[in-house]
Amino acid sequence: MRPNLKGSPARASRKHRGPRRKGPLLPQSVRRMEKRLATTVGEASRLARMRAGLTQADVAERIGVATEVYGRMERGKMLPSISTLLRLCVVLRSGPDELMGLAPIHGAPERSPWASEVPAGLDDTPEMRRVLRTLRRMKRPQLKLMYLVATAILTRP
Repeated sequence: MRPNLKGSPARASRKHRGPRRKGPLLPQSVRRMEKRLATTVGEASRLARMRAGLTQADVAERIGVATEVYGRMERGKMLPSISTLLRLCVVLRSGPDELMGLAPIHGAPERSPWASEVPAGLDDTPEMRRVLRTLRRMKRPQLKLMYLVATAILTRP
């Protein structure tokens, strides 16, 4: 390295160093296994979501992640954390064994051990979920106006 004007060595530019990695360097076999697991979880999540009639935005909202993050999970680009996997199991009414490929993906949701823990209200229609998501983004005056419109529509003969 050559010294800069202040006398301290100049730092090498980013392009001359190797790729930056988070955490310890993992063996190639472990990285392949994680990639395969991410793909399996993503495909199983997508099938369970479609079976439940939910959109990616619905699932993302219910598990507490951004829609883009859930989309990356479904495409197999990232693995969910353990707590996110648990919430995903509850929302999609699937066991972790199904989502990780340890059990048949096409198992009936009522056979899932998580089905009894699903909060009430998840059986709403996709249209109702879209309306509720839109209403949550509105300000108070807009909500009052929507309430008036809804009551006017419902009171019509």
